This record gives sequence, C-alpha cells and structure tokens, in this order.
Amino acid sequence: MTSTVGSLAVLIMGTDGIDVAKVWQSVEPGQANFEIAIAESISLLKNANRTGGDLKIEKLREMTISTQNAIIILRFVGQDYFLAMVLSPEGNFGRGRLRIALCGTCS
Repeated sequence: MTSTVGSLAVLIMGTDGIDVAKVWQSVEPGQANFEIAIAESISLLKNANRTGGDLKIEKLREMTISTQNAIIILRFVGQDYFLAMVLSPEGNFGRGRLRIALCGTCS
C-alpha cells in the first residue's frame, strides 16, 4: 500500500459486506464513509457480474468507482471475496490497479 502514491486504504471484503481485513493509511473522520461506500458497491458488483453472464461476456473481474473525493478500485478474488483500494483523487490510479491485480493473482 505504501508503494502506491495516494493510497488511503486497502480492504478484503466478502460479497456479504463483511470485511475480512483492512489497512488504513491514516485515521481521518471521513474514512468510515469510504468503508460504507465500498460495502454499498457490492450490489453494483453483483449486478455487473450477473449482466456479464447474461450477455455472455463472462464474469466481472474489476470495477472502478471515481468520485470527487476518492477513486475506489474493486477486484474479485475468488467468487465470494474482493479486494478494494481507496485512492485520493490525485493518487496513482495505474499503480493502484497493478497492485490490486497482483494481489488478486495470489489467491
């Protein structure tokens, strides 16, 4: 996480919304909102995954949510878990995607 400029957090979360592990770069008041945003994005992940199957374009591997305050990269690890990285808007998006992809292949 420290090798990615602008990285605020990395989480491993189940598709049930329960986090397995999380690491925050620093503790700030708004961080709980990021955790809630990631948990709420599970329905987006599930719908996109289902749509991919319906359209015969296979399963979803990765999704990015970009807002004014953060970039959230989500990547499936197995069927029931995903990795999430929260970056500041100025963070290194390419490096974040690479790190998440590399971690995802370790499962």
